[in-house]
Amino acid sequence: MRLLHTSDWHLGQSFMGKSREKEHQVFLTWLLEVIEDENINVLIVAGDIFDTGTPPNYALELYYNFLTKLSLSSCENIIITAGNHDSIATLKAPKQLLQALNIHVIVSGDADENEVIEIYNKEKLEGIVCAVPFLRDYVVRQSVSSQTMDEKEYSLTEGIKEHYEHLYKEAFTLADGKDIPIIATGHLTTVGSKTSESEREIYIGGTLDIDSGFLGKYFDYVALGHLHINQKVGSEHVRYCGSPIPLSFSEASSQKKVNIVEFDKKAMSVRELDIPLYRPLLAVRGDLSSILKELEVVEDKSTWIEVHLNDANPFHANQVIREKAEELELILLAVKIERVEKALHAEDFDVISLDELKPLDVFERRIEKDALEDEAFVKELIGHFKQVVSEVQNR
Repeated sequence: MRLLHTSDWHLGQSFMGKSREKEHQVFLTWLLEVIEDENINVLIVAGDIFDTGTPPNYALELYYNFLTKLSLSSCENIIITAGNHDSIATLKAPKQLLQALNIHVIVSGDADENEVIEIYNKEKLEGIVCAVPFLRDYVVRQSVSSQTMDEKEYSLTEGIKEHYEHLYKEAFTLADGKDIPIIATGHLTTVGSKTSESEREIYIGGTLDIDSGFLGKYFDYVALGHLHINQKVGSEHVRYCGSPIPLSFSEASSQKKVNIVEFDKKAMSVRELDIPLYRPLLAVRGDLSSILKELEVVEDKSTWIEVHLNDANPFHANQVIREKAEELELILLAVKIERVEKALHAEDFDVISLDELKPLDVFERRIEKDALEDEAFVKELIGHFKQVVSEVQNR
């Protein structure tokens, strides 16, 4: 059995006002070719198919065109799970139609969804996938009044663990003693994993006490989504595949990959396959002189560039950099001025662009202005704010 693990497509992403349509189109065309060339039996997409709950029409078209072509390929088992960015309604609408094409779409993990999927090859059971989507709070945690934030985080962690344990027991029973792999998916942040700037917190408090040891002791391979950097977490068989294109400048130097997993009964091997880069991202840091030198040597004119400027005369430097980029016919998306306070020699001059801040950063700055001394109260207040943000973002 050959499995391809991908995730975090984020179709429809608007990147500083720029569309990623062409990049995603190239990736999906490449992915179809890989599935055929590598004789993939099982495709797993571990969440965040779309970037928002209301994706643009072109993103939906890319998705459905890909699935239509995929249904005609040699890949007979397609498993798609929802991520925190995905709308349950959007993914669920064509679910029954897609199932007729043997495309399994798991959106919430509710009791009425079948998350345990059997993988057959010519009527022979070859493996079982516990297709776990992003588990929203209401699915795994019973609401209890007067719980502290720590108690809510603990309840959430335990609820997610119980969810996986329950599915494993069901899969183990279905395996009926056969020497076949039991695979799981997930869309969450595990302990010890590497994050990038483009991911957002998806649970209360942002932290789950779930590590590779917990997942790895049950499953023969764990196909994770949510983090955008390809990585294994603690164990060889617990892995994030990462996003197929860089979703922030912090990922500019990260080689994007998919994971190809091959099973001989339960024996497993993983090969990371590099995804061709269609459009480079480049983050340039320094003073005016060093930045101008770096812009001069940019060869690929399709590169999207972000400048982080640290200069004694930042506003003049900003203008010069923009004029130079235009002269060189480069695509400059942003110039971010660093350490403005020092540059202007004004200790109380606090200038920063909102696009450099996350909602939590703004909230924490507001709390700092009130100089609250009760640390327990501040932690509780921040926890409630995170919960509100999570509920808004994950609707």
